[in-house]
Amino acid sequence: MTSRPDYRPYRYAGHDEHVLCFGAGSARRILIIPPLFDEMNRCRRMLVQAMRGLAERGAGSLLIDLPGCNESLAGLQQQSLSTWREAVHAAATQLDATHIAALRGGALIDNGAADLPHWRLAPAKGSGLLKTLFRTRIAGDREAGRATSEAGLIEAAKAAPIDLAGNLLGPDMVAELASAEPATVAQLTVRTLGQEVAGSTLWLRAEPQDDPAMSAAIAADLDQWSASCGG
Repeated sequence: MTSRPDYRPYRYAGHDEHVLCFGAGSARRILIIPPLFDEMNRCRRMLVQAMRGLAERGAGSLLIDLPGCNESLAGLQQQSLSTWREAVHAAATQLDATHIAALRGGALIDNGAADLPHWRLAPAKGSGLLKTLFRTRIAGDREAGRATSEAGLIEAAKAAPIDLAGNLLGPDMVAELASAEPATVAQLTVRTLGQEVAGSTLWLRAEPQDDPAMSAAIAADLDQWSASCGG
C-alpha cells in the first residue's frame, strides 16, 4: 500500500474541515485524535511518521484537524471540548472510521465515536492541560513585567476568551477543561509510554521534535491492536 498522503474533508458546523490520510482505502481506517493545543504541534511529525508505518503494514489512518486548528476557517475561541467531540463524531461517521486512537488530551474528546474500538496513549486530564497553559501564560507575563495569577485568569476566562500559550480559548473551553476526564467507552485499550509503547514525552519539549523509534512503536502497536480487536 502506498504511503503517499492526501487530505479528505469532513463537514462540521457549516465548514469543511480536513483529515490527513494514509491508506484510506484500507479495510482498517484508524481515526487519530492528536494531543490538544501546543502539545498537538509538538507531536504532529511523529504521528505522521507513525501513519506512514501503518500504511506500509496495510492499515489506513486519518489524522483529524479539529475545528479552529491548523487551516480551519472556524475560530478557536468558539470551540469547546463538546464541539470537538461532535467534530470527532462527524469525521468518524463521514469517513467510515473503523477504530479510534487518541493521544494525551485527545482522549478527552475521542468518545465522539464511542461505539468504535478505542486505543489511548498516555491519556491526560483536562485540569492538567489547563494548569500547564496557565503556567505558560503566567511565566510569559512575568517576563513582560506583568503580574498575573491563575485565579485571575480563571475569573477573566468566565467573561471572555483569553490567550493561553498562543491559544485563544473561550469560556466554554476553559470551563470544560477544568473538570474533563477521559470518558469510559465499551472497547478500550490504554497504553503507557515507556512500557507498552517505547518513546519520549515529545509534548513536554520546548520545540517540535521527532522520535522515529516512537513512531515505529506506535505503528506496530496500532497495527496489531486494530487487526485483533475488529471494528
